[in-house]
Amino acid sequence: MASMGSVADQVKRRYDTSGRRRAAEANRRAILEAARELFTARGYAATTMNGIAERAGVSLDTVYAAVGRKPAVFLELVETALSGTDQAVPARQREYVQAIRAEPAAARKLEIYAHAIAGIHGRMAPLLRVAQTAADPQVRGIWQDIAHRRAANMRELARDLLDTGQLRPGLGVDEIADVVWATNSPEFYCLLVEDRGWLPERFAAWLADAWGRLLLALPPA
Repeated sequence: MASMGSVADQVKRRYDTSGRRRAAEANRRAILEAARELFTARGYAATTMNGIAERAGVSLDTVYAAVGRKPAVFLELVETALSGTDQAVPARQREYVQAIRAEPAAARKLEIYAHAIAGIHGRMAPLLRVAQTAADPQVRGIWQDIAHRRAANMRELARDLLDTGQLRPGLGVDEIADVVWATNSPEFYCLLVEDRGWLPERFAAWLADAWGRLLLALPPA
């Protein structure tokens, strides 16, 4: 039987471990928030790792240990903007993706996705501006990789939509995926919301309607 002392030691170790974990997560959140503020205000090149550490209130070594070097920090900001959480979440595990897969109606699938896109790009738009002005090839590579991932994910969405049997005749996976990919980009969102002053809600409603007109079969006369 464990002694009272050993039980107390085990409890203390668990408490110490959970406390360190919470502190590490708090540091990571502070680092990412500081990086987001500095990247968007100063640009990628003018933002230094020392500046991020100072803004976050942690040491430079803590920044490197918690997130990594500057390209890794930018990538983590992109991943958390995509997931809408404090951590990167694979596309298939995101709530809106699961909701789309569970929905039997193609029109409703498109509505769910359009509203999700408006939320995602509201978070991504400031990072797009950072990437557009960054000369760093690693940042450009991160953004290109995200575009390629979006294209692959759109093929999965296209197959899901086709399986409903509710799309216009003659449409294939490639065409559906390309149409959705081109119109769900952060660049497209920025054109209408940031440059033309649309509200995100208007963008989401318009996008769902546009996809419906382009992809859904017409109701019988």
